[in-house]
Amino acid sequence: MIHRNLLRLARAAIALTAISVAGLAHAQQIPAMGPKQVGVVTVKNEAVPLISTLPGRAIARDAVDIRPRVEGFVTEVLYNPGRPITAGTPMFQIDSTVYDAAVDEARANLAAARAAVPQAEAAYERSRQLQGTGSSQAALEQAQAVMEQAQAAEKAAEAALKTAEARLSWTTITSPLDGLPSVANVSPGDLVSAGQSDALATVTQLDPIDVDMFEPSARLQRLRDRIESGQIKMSDGLKAQLTLENGVSYAATGELVAPGFTVSTSTGALDFRFRFENPQRRILPGMFVRGQIEIGQIQAILVPQMATTRGRDGTLSAWVVRDGKAVRSALTEEGVQNSNWIVTGGLEDGDLLIVNGTTGLSDGAEIAPVAVEIDADGVVRDLAQPADGASTPTPATE
Repeated sequence: MIHRNLLRLARAAIALTAISVAGLAHAQQIPAMGPKQVGVVTVKNEAVPLISTLPGRAIARDAVDIRPRVEGFVTEVLYNPGRPITAGTPMFQIDSTVYDAAVDEARANLAAARAAVPQAEAAYERSRQLQGTGSSQAALEQAQAVMEQAQAAEKAAEAALKTAEARLSWTTITSPLDGLPSVANVSPGDLVSAGQSDALATVTQLDPIDVDMFEPSARLQRLRDRIESGQIKMSDGLKAQLTLENGVSYAATGELVAPGFTVSTSTGALDFRFRFENPQRRILPGMFVRGQIEIGQIQAILVPQMATTRGRDGTLSAWVVRDGKAVRSALTEEGVQNSNWIVTGGLEDGDLLIVNGTTGLSDGAEIAPVAVEIDADGVVRDLAQPADGASTPTPATE
C-alpha cells in the first residue's frame, strides 16, 4: 500500500515538472514589448503677448467732502443718501434770513451810489466849462475828485452786492460733481460754520473709477532691459484687464492715466494708475483686484501646463522626442497665458512635445509618437481618425 502511494506521488511530481518546463519554454517564446506609444504635439515659436499680473486696489476718481461756506442753522437735508446725484444738485439748506437782508441792503447801497454819480459828473462838467471864466483850477480839481469818488463808490456797491448774493447762494449747498452721496452727518437744526473741519457729507464718483496697480521696481528694471535689447516688442499703449475678488473677469479695459515714477520705501514698488468704466458700480473704492497688463510681445513657445512638471528645486521640465527617444528637457518660462506656459528656452520650433503617456517614462526610452491635439477642455484627442470618422478622446496622463 505504501509502495503504491509513493508511486503515485512520483508520477504527480514528474507531471508538475513537465508542466513547469513547458510553461517556461512558452514564456521564453513571448517576444519583448516594442517602443511605448505616447501622444505628441508639435510646438511652434511665435509672437506671444507678454502679460504682467499685478495686485491692485480700486480708488474713487473723485471724492469730495461737502462743507459749508457760510454760518447758520441747517433747515433742510435735500437729498437721499446712496441715490445718484448730478453736479449742482441741492444737498443742504442753511437759514438764509440774514443773507437775504444783506442782499437787500447791498442793493439799496448800490442804488444810492448810482444816484450820486450823475450829480458828481454834472458838477465836474460845469466846473470844466467855467474854467478860466470865474472857476479856479482848485474848484475843477475838487469837482473831479468828487466825481471819481462817486464812481468808485458805485463800483464798491456793485462788488458788495455780488458778495452778498454769493453768500446768499451758498446757503443752498450743492454737489460739485456727479456721484453717490453718503449719509448726512448733520440734521435740521444743527449749527454749521464756514471752514469747519467736519464734513456735512461726502460725494463719491464711481464711474469711471481708478485702479492703482503696483509693479516691483526690480522687475520693472528687468523688463526695461529686455525691451531695450529687443527681446520684447513694446505695445503702443498699456491697457489693463481686471479680475475681481470673486475670480470673475471684468469686461471693461482700463487705460493708463498716470505712470509711476516714485518707488515706495516700504514695498519697493511703483504705482501705476489705470481708469475703468464702471457704469454698474461693480468696482468699489478700496476693493482689491488683480490686473493683467499686456507689456508687449515676445518670441516664445506656448507649452500646455499639463505636459510639464515642476521639480523640488523649482525647475520646470517636459518630455520631448529626440531621435525616437524620450528626453526630459528643462524649460525657461516667462509667465502664463491661459493654461499654457510661455517658454523661451529648452524647446525649439518644431519639437515634438509629449503630452500623453508619460507615466513610467524614463530618459532615453524608445517611444512611438502619435500625433494628438488638446481641446478647450484639456482633453487629449488622437488626430488619427477611426474608420467611422469619430475622434477618440485620450485621457491626459503623467
